[in-house]
Amino acid sequence: MTTSPLPRSSETILTILDAGTEMSHKDLVKKTQLSPRTVRYGINKLKERHLVVEKLNMRDLRQIIYLNRVPSLQGTGMRTTEREDCKA
Repeated sequence: MTTSPLPRSSETILTILDAGTEMSHKDLVKKTQLSPRTVRYGINKLKERHLVVEKLNMRDLRQIIYLNRVPSLQGTGMRTTEREDCKA
């Protein structure tokens, strides 16, 4: 089955999360300089493909923290869209 490529917003978010940092929605908006709605859309597309994990922020339970489910694949020559095959 062929999957459609990720939207550019999702790729941008995934690249930022590849650094191994956990970020809230607000932090991702600041870092990507995308609109809140675009970041929300990108995160939803990543969640559909099981590429990000969301967890509660223990300091502020109203916030959700996002992190990359797949370890960084930099230097392997794999494209972001190929990561779906590597999920655990």
